[in-house]
Amino acid sequence: MNTKDLAQEIHTRLLNHYGYPTWHEPLAPIAELVSTILSQNTNDINRDRGFYRLRERFPTWEEVRDAPEEEVIDAIRPAGLANQKGPRIQNALRLITKERGKLELDFLTEIPLEEARKWLLNIKGVGPKTAAIVLLFALNCPAFPVDTHIHRVTERAGLLPPQMSAEKAHSYLEDQFPQTAYYPAHLNIISLGREICGARKPQCSKCPLRDICKYYSKNRE
Repeated sequence: MNTKDLAQEIHTRLLNHYGYPTWHEPLAPIAELVSTILSQNTNDINRDRGFYRLRERFPTWEEVRDAPEEEVIDAIRPAGLANQKGPRIQNALRLITKERGKLELDFLTEIPLEEARKWLLNIKGVGPKTAAIVLLFALNCPAFPVDTHIHRVTERAGLLPPQMSAEKAHSYLEDQFPQTAYYPAHLNIISLGREICGARKPQCSKCPLRDICKYYSKNRE
């Protein structure tokens, strides 16, 4: 089975196992950018706590951008690493304002995908995963975000080459999956990584990919 066929088989099996997934309530592009920055190195619960505290304290993104740095840091403290993420968020909002004259990212849908990706990556603190999440979930552009769960699952399954970096994995996996699969495959692979294919103790006996997984074929008793 070649890698594209394997990607399609993974996608099909996870659809059968989990169904078609639904992302959290869609956010506007700026909100998704901020939420994704807050999600770095923390869990979804803490991310959401930081995000909603920030919105309660500062009802508009312009207010977040212009607020004293220490007040933003205090608002997002539940998300962790607030001393890093607060300035990162404000700097991103200031750069967008400087480049666009206002806080909006909808223009990215009007330019080629790689230009849009590059534009986001020029924001300090925005890496390939953050850029891909904003593109896919907020702007409905074809991008495939790769987090630790997706990296682990696809590498174990034999889809991702061993030792490939997360940065390279984004473009590689985009080439393997059809664009129509980006959204559901991304979410379903994360579910598999969280619920079954854990980092320390994968529950291979419960995995719907077991018979096509290289990790299982090497490690089964």
